[in-house]
Amino acid sequence: MSLTSTPTTSGSDRLYTFVGGKSGPWKVTSCLPVKGDTLPPADRMEVLQGTLTSPPHDTSWMLQGVTSNERYVTRDEKTQLVARQVALGRPEARCAAFIPIRKNAAWWAMTQDERRAVFEDRSHHIQTGLKYLPGVARRLHHCRDLGEQGPFDFLTYFDYPQTEITAFEDLVAALRATEEWKYVGREVDVRLVWDGA
Repeated sequence: MSLTSTPTTSGSDRLYTFVGGKSGPWKVTSCLPVKGDTLPPADRMEVLQGTLTSPPHDTSWMLQGVTSNERYVTRDEKTQLVARQVALGRPEARCAAFIPIRKNAAWWAMTQDERRAVFEDRSHHIQTGLKYLPGVARRLHHCRDLGEQGPFDFLTYFDYPQTEITAFEDLVAALRATEEWKYVGREVDVRLVWDGA
């Protein structure tokens, strides 16, 4: 199974484009607004590395983000994450979730150390995520690095085997029950199953 396609693109290898529409190897099984507005309907999704020179004619939505350095982790936490996490695109990982998120103005008004206190000291985001590794793989994409006017700040992309569906539901439920989630202004939960070659 191939995680991404590589179109004729320009741009950084850290930039990823998520395209929802009528084509792509991932079949959309649900697209639900968790908070705020949802996305336009799409039957399928494709993940492309780089910038599309032009979107397919049947595109319902296209979102872009870049991978970046970890912003709220300590050295010890980074060591734990590196030791346990696996790359996206494992052959057995035929389920996926694409979750775009926008934080509210109160979140961005805080300093880095204040956000870290909410993110980990009180919400335990990293420690919660560690419990579900390596079964659930994840990659975070930053949208604000491309400009603050976009509809989302982060694009979180997960994949996991069918045996980890319950674990993934537990993970998102735990994260949505934290103090950090009170700063989410918009979140959409797109669920996918692999239906490609």
